[in-house]
Amino acid sequence: MNHFKAILAALALSLGAIATPQADELPVQNCAFCHGTSLQGFSTAPRLAGQRLDYLLNQLKAFSSHKRDDFLAAKYMWNATAALPPSTAADLAAYVAALPPRAAKDGDSGLVAEGREIFENGVPDENVAACQACHGPDAQGVRQIARLGGLSYGYVKQRLEQWADGFDATAMPMPKVARSLTPHRIEALASFLSFVERDSAEK
Repeated sequence: MNHFKAILAALALSLGAIATPQADELPVQNCAFCHGTSLQGFSTAPRLAGQRLDYLLNQLKAFSSHKRDDFLAAKYMWNATAALPPSTAADLAAYVAALPPRAAKDGDSGLVAEGREIFENGVPDENVAACQACHGPDAQGVRQIARLGGLSYGYVKQRLEQWADGFDATAMPMPKVARSLTPHRIEALASFLSFVERDSAEK
């Protein structure tokens, strides 16, 4: 419980609520250093606020086991999760998942319609399934499958490119999907997702 209180204190600081606790009181580095003052993310560090609980837990496990092997994961998240107890990881993930997400809205607005088409209907000629089949009609995610709606253009583009390059190869079917998308389609899909607001059912 003391660890959980320390995490909440660090996250509250990121929201401007209280003073910084001592670094040696925290089981992990302050998430806000990389993920933004209210955990809404940046172009390379994703928004954590409002992400699916099961997805967050799976990613924390993937970082600590080095299963997720892209450059930024290896450089930052492997160490950040190395000594994170499972119970603390569960408490942290639950807290973060409950935070309200905000859409990044940083993609190319001129590509939104094309990106929406890919998300809703896939690319039949390239045997690419519709993204909504797994991620939900509002890109809200389902259980262990990530919420995509509102994530920054740069982050979604980067992740798709990483999968296409062979990183995190066990995260099927995403490596196969990414390899089937042209750079332009990746840009369109990432642009569309950046403008998706939180789905109405959860507001």
